[in-house]
Amino acid sequence: MKTPFPAFDYEAARANFSYSVPEFFNFGFDVVDKRAQTRDKLALIAIDRSGQNVTHYRYSDLERESNRFANALLALGVGKGDSVLVVLPRIAAWYFVLLGCAKIGAIAMPGTNQLKAKDLEYRVNRSGASVAVVGTPHAQALESIESFCPSLKHKILVGDSQAGWHSFEDLCAAQSAQIDRDKIEPTRSEESMLIYFTSGTTSLPKMVERDHAYALAHSITGSYWQDLRESDVHWTLTDTGWAKAAWGLLYPPLTAGATIVLYDGEGFDLQMHLDIIAKYKVSTFCAPPTVYRVMAKADLSGADFSSLRHCFGAGEPLNPEAMRAWKLATGCDIYDGYGQTETINIVANFPGMAIRPGSMGKPCPGLQVDVIDDDGQVVADDEVGHIAVKVTDPYPPGLFRGYYGDPQTTAKSFRHGWYYTGDTAKRDQDGYIWFVGRSDDIISSSSYRISPFEVESTLIEHPAVAEAAVVGKPDELRGEIVKAFIILAKGYTASDALAVEIQNFVKEQTAPYKYPREIEFRDTLPKTISGKIRRVELRSEG
Repeated sequence: MKTPFPAFDYEAARANFSYSVPEFFNFGFDVVDKRAQTRDKLALIAIDRSGQNVTHYRYSDLERESNRFANALLALGVGKGDSVLVVLPRIAAWYFVLLGCAKIGAIAMPGTNQLKAKDLEYRVNRSGASVAVVGTPHAQALESIESFCPSLKHKILVGDSQAGWHSFEDLCAAQSAQIDRDKIEPTRSEESMLIYFTSGTTSLPKMVERDHAYALAHSITGSYWQDLRESDVHWTLTDTGWAKAAWGLLYPPLTAGATIVLYDGEGFDLQMHLDIIAKYKVSTFCAPPTVYRVMAKADLSGADFSSLRHCFGAGEPLNPEAMRAWKLATGCDIYDGYGQTETINIVANFPGMAIRPGSMGKPCPGLQVDVIDDDGQVVADDEVGHIAVKVTDPYPPGLFRGYYGDPQTTAKSFRHGWYYTGDTAKRDQDGYIWFVGRSDDIISSSSYRISPFEVESTLIEHPAVAEAAVVGKPDELRGEIVKAFIILAKGYTASDALAVEIQNFVKEQTAPYKYPREIEFRDTLPKTISGKIRRVELRSEG
């Protein structure tokens, strides 16, 4: 039997919540290095793809190696405010790079490992990045577009040596493991630390700036929803390019002083994941609902879950059946939570509070989150409205302040004194919030947020495609899949072979998770009088 959580007094937690942001803050120095110098312990268990090779890193290792990378950037002439594109797998160097950038005030821009050449080109040029740090799989892609990226001055390659590249390992080895903070301009809490690119429905990816206080605000994520402790061995399943990595691999667990499992696996190997949980005694575990659904359908009778004490998930609604199966197999409930790239965790089921399966839970302490209408008025219980965060004074912890260089989109999101998340929900009489759907057309598939516009833009590059419309189709395993409706160009005939050819084309041109798993060839597409595709009609058709 698992030890039950003590009762959580939600109202008292909200009433007693206290949070302040200092004028200056730097997560690398003020959290990681401070722990390394005072209560050093195991920080990372880095496991390679085979599962056979394991490297342990202490907090003092994170301090030392991030100092080396910070000094390497300074030696290259990179400093505060410079943008650094980072596309790395789940390896320890990802920590050294992000923490090193933060220490000198450079702005790290994590990208998913599924990015293709044109994705890299867009990100470098949109941000004016002067540095790119990638692994071998992305070296050729970056080389193919660097001539189109005038801002790019330095290419740093991790894990290999190639002509025309700086070797990450050589750069760092040549630098001191100590850094003189007196020679570095301190970082203010409101200054930029990270940029994430997030998808929109009618535009290319938007830039979401996260300031240094964002790392501090994640103490809310870690304290309430994740319930992380120094004694925990924590494992979050996520790509390093998503904001979920900031939630689960970086700020909350390192703030708590926990030990993080970092498995550089490819795909989802059920037995490998079960073995890692048992062997390394994982105590807190976070996975997307897709993974929980897969695991819940498997035979878990022989698995060892004795170390688990707390499990949680986010990214899409979690169905009650998967929650019941997981509880039966592990003895642990799954605590669902909600947030965005633009926020920290803002709604959650908290340990010690009654779970209502299917509900996202209640607003986190320190944040005023509610369900409102188009005019900024709170709707009645059980009515559908927009999930929104009240813009308060002091400013809500972890809420971004707008999309970089995109005042129009920012204005659409911040209205009537609220930040509109773009998602809709209902609130029951006890304050639990129940997700309904997206206000726009974003597709949520296996916790990936996919822009129809991006997929459509790639589809029409294929010579056989005259027009394309993309929607999300409900799917039991993935939540949604990408479905494309295509009008063929003259001279082409619909066939299964052509559908596969188009699917493979999308996989080659952009991140593979975006490809349409289902294609329907059509003669016409439903449109508004102004010529805009009516995706809502296509979704209703399935």
